[in-house]
Amino acid sequence: MAKSDGRERLMTVAEVAALMRVSTMTVYRLIKARDLPAVRIGKSYRLREGDVDQYLASRYTQAG
Repeated sequence: MAKSDGRERLMTVAEVAALMRVSTMTVYRLIKARDLPAVRIGKSYRLREGDVDQYLASRYTQAG
């Protein structure tokens, strides 16, 4: 979700892992496989909230 000033929120790997209910190692694997775009800031990665939402929407399947 974009902020009112036009910038998107950057999430940490731990925040993304908690949102997706997976381990942080899984998020790092998705980044390395280029399935999830991320930017490196210093020694850590940040992911745009919109990119995470887009990834989850593309992997969504309806049960039934």
